[in-house]
Amino acid sequence: MKLITLFKQLVSIKSVTPEGSEILDFIKNYLPEFEAKYFNKNGVSNLFLTRKFDEGIHLCLAGHVDIVPAGSGWKYPPFLAIEEDGFIYGRGTQDMKSGVAAMVESAKNLEYFPGTLSILLTSDEEGEAKFGTKYVLEELKKTNQLPDFAMIFEPTSENVMGDVIKIGRRGSINATLTIYGKQGHVAYPEKTINPIHLFLDKLQIIAGHQFDSGDDFFAPSQLIITDIRGGMEVTNVTPDKLKIMFNVRNSTKTSMQDVKRFVDEVCQGLNYDLNIFESSKPFLTNSNSEIVKKLSEAVETVCKIKPKLTTSGGTSDARFMGEFNIDVAEFGVINDRIHSKNERTSIQEVEKLYQVCNMVLKSFS
Repeated sequence: MKLITLFKQLVSIKSVTPEGSEILDFIKNYLPEFEAKYFNKNGVSNLFLTRKFDEGIHLCLAGHVDIVPAGSGWKYPPFLAIEEDGFIYGRGTQDMKSGVAAMVESAKNLEYFPGTLSILLTSDEEGEAKFGTKYVLEELKKTNQLPDFAMIFEPTSENVMGDVIKIGRRGSINATLTIYGKQGHVAYPEKTINPIHLFLDKLQIIAGHQFDSGDDFFAPSQLIITDIRGGMEVTNVTPDKLKIMFNVRNSTKTSMQDVKRFVDEVCQGLNYDLNIFESSKPFLTNSNSEIVKKLSEAVETVCKIKPKLTTSGGTSDARFMGEFNIDVAEFGVINDRIHSKNERTSIQEVEKLYQVCNMVLKSFS
């Protein structure tokens, strides 16, 4: 089958972030019917392919061709795409060259679409993502080429193929809180200001604090402490500062301003600094959106299971679609081995993903 041959070819191309020029050139040549435009910046390669079949909607199939390093200890070499017992082994098989293969082969075989079909591929999803999908969307906005809908074939399935579709993602707020004191000899505590002692009762207030109760699609936004440091690892000197790092995976109900306001209230009366920034914003596509409905129907038909609509997991490039008010849904193969050694995907899953993509594309006709 051409699909599996294509999939193996993609896996065999070593495209560790941000190396993507070789695999993007391969895909460009594989789809000669599509108009190709590269958006390259700061060492990141991005490819935007478009084919206008008719006047009408613009649907974008999006994803990334870059992968994380393979590491050692693999059963098979990670870039040979070895097939065994119905599985194909290799780095990127799950995350997400299975999805890229499915979308590319679907686009190649599509005879008609009521509008424009595009494919957006980046080589910087696993990296900082500063000059990848977000940059391309910024450029497309300047020329009024932003899509109406998007599908991203990230590996969303959890236990069986088809059990999860993601229609949003939580945001990510990162912060470093520094409490200042006065260093001194431990034998003379009256001459010191110990920031650990000052903040001890307040630590219990912020640790695990929930900013909201969540809803049907989002878990509660919770403050999770990731690191605490103070002192010089000696027993006779009190520290001059206490540093606390934390993260909040936030829903649409909680903003960075809410988190800052809470910490400021807790720290009233203390000498402190708060360095806080938002690495990604939360978003949610309406469950009644056309793309969500069509994808859900296709998954249920092909996989014989009713998918759960969630926003769980980490971040993906779908968050950038959300920033540009593009209705986006994510679906893909089982994600039990992403970023792990012996990453693998079954041939059956890749074939089902291809069928789902085909069904959605044809459902717009």
